[in-house]
Amino acid sequence: MKKEQALFINRSEGKGGVPMKWNRALLSKLMLTGTLAVTVAAVPESAEVSNVHATTDKTVTTSVDDIRQKLLTAMNSREAYLRFVYQGQTKSLKAHLKNALDQAMDSDPYIHYTIASYSYDYRGTSSSADVTVRLTYRETAEQTRYVDRRVKDILAAVIKPGMSSHEKVKAINDWVVLNLKYDTSLKKYTAYDGLSTGSTVCQGYSLLTYKLLKSAGIENKIVEGTAYPSGSGQGQLHAWNLVKLDGKWYHLDTTWNDPVPNREGKVSYTHYLRSDAQMAKDHTWVKSYPAASTSYSTTLNALASKPSSKAAAYRALIQALEYDLHDPKAAIRTYDQLHAKVNAAVKKNQQELVFRYDGEERGLLALLQELQRKAGVGTIRYYHDSLEDSDDLKVHISW
Repeated sequence: MKKEQALFINRSEGKGGVPMKWNRALLSKLMLTGTLAVTVAAVPESAEVSNVHATTDKTVTTSVDDIRQKLLTAMNSREAYLRFVYQGQTKSLKAHLKNALDQAMDSDPYIHYTIASYSYDYRGTSSSADVTVRLTYRETAEQTRYVDRRVKDILAAVIKPGMSSHEKVKAINDWVVLNLKYDTSLKKYTAYDGLSTGSTVCQGYSLLTYKLLKSAGIENKIVEGTAYPSGSGQGQLHAWNLVKLDGKWYHLDTTWNDPVPNREGKVSYTHYLRSDAQMAKDHTWVKSYPAASTSYSTTLNALASKPSSKAAAYRALIQALEYDLHDPKAAIRTYDQLHAKVNAAVKKNQQELVFRYDGEERGLLALLQELQRKAGVGTIRYYHDSLEDSDDLKVHISW
């Protein structure tokens, strides 16, 4: 995660104030592991299958697919117990149960990360067994229904008629960032927590993002991995989304797009629709996921250059995501260039500006002090970071 610096220039002093560092220390605590307990209590081989059936009122399964379907039904209803009779070679039952559980959870990421733990045991002969599966959840059925209702309302508010899938992703990213805060107590893990209390950890961010994107008709997955906050040197478990647009996959980390400390009304796009190469700078993952091999800025520039009814919307996205700064010709080097940009912003009643600066911080500070003296803008606050794939600075100023 990037480290931002802020420095206040007070007009009355005419010099820099005390540097204020903004350092997001990612506190992700991700409950990703199911607690698997397997107990096998064998019934003597002479036991009759009919006797097993006679003591239970359970349905019969004969395959992994049968078990998977029953598990999905139970999980969707948030049932704590699932009991059934398995008929077949019970020497393979342990593997069948594990496969069925994995398949059931992999088929629905929301279910996967809502389950807190699971365990199972079985008792029977070599050809039949009674099976009990126990499940615990982080979100009740009623809480998930609440999430579904809120998701419907949110999409109705942010998705406008005629929006492309690209515009929808940004609208969803922005809503999540602007309406959630990171739970530094590390006690809230679900989308329900995020919507009902306003805060959650990365798992809750990615779950809500998953629901919103899926409900908007945008295919996406949840990625498990490790994230490396800038300056910490230590990775922490993390979760984010992988989004498919026009047949191409991109990483989307709404947790890391949310500035820390929280800045009301501010959205970062540092981890917005990133390629594998870009994401790998501070994120790693070990599971197999679809490759994200395309730069999204390249994708947007290509879309914006084609004559279409959406070209203007794509150009607006390029500006909103600050991809226009990637052009070296956009770099500011002189006071006159900076002054012209500030004047243009003021005419639009704006009190902030993001620009590319060709130089080091010392030279930037001198320009800002000159702007303060000559333009009379009062106190200037600025943040800067290195601009990706360049030696220049990306600077945000407000006055």
